[in-house]
Amino acid sequence: MTEPYVLHETVDWLVVHKPEGLHTVARKGDDDGPSLEAWLECTRPELKSLEETGLVHRLDVGTSGCVLVARSEQEQVRLRIGMRDDSIRKSYHALIEGGLKETGRFKLYFTSRYKRSKKVTVRSTGEPRHLGRCAWHIRARHRGISLVEVELRGAGRRHQIRAGFAHLEAPLLGDALYGGAAWVEERPALHAWRLHVDGITVESPSPLVAAVEPATH
Repeated sequence: MTEPYVLHETVDWLVVHKPEGLHTVARKGDDDGPSLEAWLECTRPELKSLEETGLVHRLDVGTSGCVLVARSEQEQVRLRIGMRDDSIRKSYHALIEGGLKETGRFKLYFTSRYKRSKKVTVRSTGEPRHLGRCAWHIRARHRGISLVEVELRGAGRRHQIRAGFAHLEAPLLGDALYGGAAWVEERPALHAWRLHVDGITVESPSPLVAAVEPATH
């Protein structure tokens, strides 16, 4: 596993690249592997006093890419609000197999099946607090594989992109939990590619682009 590293920082926040296979938050009470939170405690000890060392949001353990970290309690509150009200824009790359129209969007409702359930249930109707919104467009296609750029709207629900695309019958490659076809890596093909915060755009180089590079020449 590669180490996390800082992509960009300001006086108020920093964006860190989280490698796949790394938990965002330390798992309390058991030995579930390393975490970005623990890495921040070690490399940025000034953040120890903040909730979850200043982490503003989380990524699944198998998802790589941009994670936003606040440098003060006040900024953590402000940035979490920004995640919810879309003043912070969040874009992902995903790989899918099969046909999905060139552009689209969804508004779906995501709920856990039971406590500690590995999967979430997706419905077309539900309570406002369970709503998840995404918009997407296909960036490239090659040999039946599509590279999809996904803009996640609002705070985001657990497994929103993974379960949402599976609901559309276009599961992510490598996402066995939601019926995705096998991929070269043992993880869902999902990467948190870009954050736009306070007028600044930060990108984490996407490892998924290589899967469709021949289609771009």
